[in-house]
Amino acid sequence: MGDPVLTDNAREVLRRRYLIKGEDNLPKEEPEDMFRRVAEAVAEADGIYNPQADIEGMTGRFYDMMTGMRFLPNSPTLMNAGRPLGQLSACFVLPVEDSMEGIFETIKQAALIHKSGGGTGFSFSRLRPSGSSVNSTGGVASGPVSFMRVFNTATEAVKQGGTRRGANMGILRVDHPDILEFIACKRNGDITNFNLSVGVTESFMLAVEQNESYALVDPVSGNPAGELQAREVFRQIIENAWENGEPGIIFLDRLNRDNALPGEGEIESTNPCGEQPLLPFESCNLGSVNLAKMVRVKDDGSYDIDVELLGSTIYDAVHFLDNVIDVNNYPLERIGEQTRKGRKIGLGVMGFADMLFMLGIPYDSEAAVELADKLIEFINRVGHEASERLALTRGPFPLFYESVHKGGTPIRNATVTTIAPTGTISIIANASSGIEPVFALAYTRNVMDGTKLVEVNHILKERLDAAGILSDALLEKIASEGSISRIPEIPDEIKAIFRSSHDISPEYHIRIQAAFQKHIDNAVSKTVNFSSGATREQIAEAYLLAYKLGCKGITIYRDGSRKDQVLSTGKTLGKRESADSAPVSRISDNFGSITPRPRPEITKGFTERVKTGCGNLYITVNYDKDGICEVFTSSGKGGGCPSQSESTARLVSIAIRSGVSVQEIYNQLKGIRCPSTVRVPGLNCTSCPDAIAKVIQKVARFQQGKAGELTTDNGSGAQKPADEEMKIFNLDRADTPSPAGSPEDEELSGESAAAINYDLPVEVDETRRNGCPECGSALEHEGGCVVCRNCGYSKCG
Repeated sequence: MGDPVLTDNAREVLRRRYLIKGEDNLPKEEPEDMFRRVAEAVAEADGIYNPQADIEGMTGRFYDMMTGMRFLPNSPTLMNAGRPLGQLSACFVLPVEDSMEGIFETIKQAALIHKSGGGTGFSFSRLRPSGSSVNSTGGVASGPVSFMRVFNTATEAVKQGGTRRGANMGILRVDHPDILEFIACKRNGDITNFNLSVGVTESFMLAVEQNESYALVDPVSGNPAGELQAREVFRQIIENAWENGEPGIIFLDRLNRDNALPGEGEIESTNPCGEQPLLPFESCNLGSVNLAKMVRVKDDGSYDIDVELLGSTIYDAVHFLDNVIDVNNYPLERIGEQTRKGRKIGLGVMGFADMLFMLGIPYDSEAAVELADKLIEFINRVGHEASERLALTRGPFPLFYESVHKGGTPIRNATVTTIAPTGTISIIANASSGIEPVFALAYTRNVMDGTKLVEVNHILKERLDAAGILSDALLEKIASEGSISRIPEIPDEIKAIFRSSHDISPEYHIRIQAAFQKHIDNAVSKTVNFSSGATREQIAEAYLLAYKLGCKGITIYRDGSRKDQVLSTGKTLGKRESADSAPVSRISDNFGSITPRPRPEITKGFTERVKTGCGNLYITVNYDKDGICEVFTSSGKGGGCPSQSESTARLVSIAIRSGVSVQEIYNQLKGIRCPSTVRVPGLNCTSCPDAIAKVIQKVARFQQGKAGELTTDNGSGAQKPADEEMKIFNLDRADTPSPAGSPEDEELSGESAAAINYDLPVEVDETRRNGCPECGSALEHEGGCVVCRNCGYSKCG
């Protein structure tokens, strides 16, 4: 058994996130120890079926397959195999029942899964819509989106296995009465641990094509609950996807067309990245063959695919993944039982873009589409053959004779193939991720001692060397561009092959995805990248093309569309980029040391009385010549949560005086919901923080409006001058209590910071949020998630 050949970056990622650590937080094992630990633990399952099995020999095969970077399992297997936790699956789906007991039972179950290192998918389609009556309590239902926020908060509180926060998929059927609220729910910025997809039906897409209305359905009674214009709903999906990349679309009818176990129920959801449809309480363990290792050099120096090596790797990988089901320590026994009934596995690939580079095939070409089709047909066919061979000695999966496979050759696994994002395992393997094109052909990597190294795609580097033009200066130029398409000294024949993500049209992104989907049991995770200047119409065309070409879902990302812009391949740091260039991120020099400007001695202000679910809330917003500087709240006789409102106001005050824009604070607070408010129909605020957000925005607009620069929306859709809007405020202080706490007692002031001028656009340094939160490096989008290729940090949602 040979030792793994790893790049320095791969070793650093393993050290940070995978290797066993001692009490001093230093690794207790080397990478080869980790691979041996995993191989030994997984090979032990052979003894279940054959007491005379050559477990040592199989351990060696598994070890060599992983250390040779021909195949790697999903991260929980690498992290937990052979350790006390022992939870090896990445994907889970849990049901969300329409009862308070069921909802919070699911939250508890999800917490256990996140703690163990897995991600969860949920369909919220069974929950009754907001405003519905709850017969058991006489109250009013708050709806799916409200409960999604509860799930989100629970996820935030649970650290996954000490390495990453939990990830979720949230799906709502397009015919649910709350679908419009769901489509727009990420605009509030508070559902941060979810990827969102609309569960679309074939009938809805037909209504979009024919410009017809479609029926909404009450999920409890099954009765019609109104109707919507399909194109308007589709337009809102596109609008929100254009703004922030979500929601994606999941084609529910297609998931259930390929449901291998229809007798067990309907597929309602997928895992967080969308590639693994699962029944409630099912889990799936994933692994990926590295296609870059399946290319060999011929005698004439050209490349071809080593079909024999690929076939033998598939057989060993299917054997490995089936063993994982038996040695896995499931977070819930019900999940273990359901998983063992179908024994679903998800064998996928990584390194597809690298394979194309070696074979000299452009990603955006008919040749690439044809190769994708033939390649995945072979992998799927051989994967099924391997599963059938296992069934000869181990038996088919328990529900085989109740499945869609009955009548055929017995097979060990209800599903065999999946195309998953490969995030950090592709960093370990030094391979391109999944079936994605390379996002950046080179990037700058931060090293522990503070120096920076240029990391260049190793295949491109070899090609440049062979062309006699390799130099440090050229590599730095590639890193600054991310693409080689605009570098004149690189020959055109190299440019034609080494295409990065933004060099490729959305059409070819989708055609490659569709080619892989044709022969995949489950689904495909892929991000369709758009330039920042992409139009809504172009995104709509992409969604429709994915539908027409047979994809089971689609995820898009328009560069720069989210405030937490996550990828840096551009040219300069700290400058605004042009519309067709990618922004670059860095940690600001004063991060962690900003001091708010002092509170002024004299201020002006307004107090507004806002009706909340707990009674009146009095909100005072004061300002000086430099803008808003403080916020106070006081509750009326109705009670409420005065301490929470006051603390929110204090934090808003210190944030504004530290230079955070009012718009950013408004975005963070608006739309936060409180159960007390939900129970009082007709209120124009959803919580005390929401009320604070609206009042400070009014004051900010008033200040700008004095110069005639701004009109505001009064909530009815009609535009009103800002000074007229101020009539909404209750300026009669006679019945207004004094703000809680006096300015003299406030301890929020400090040394002077840069003043804020609300007559000018306010630029806030968001670079810390834009880069990796752990190392500050660039992050890449992948299947609804982000991954840092510098340190291995990843997050979905």
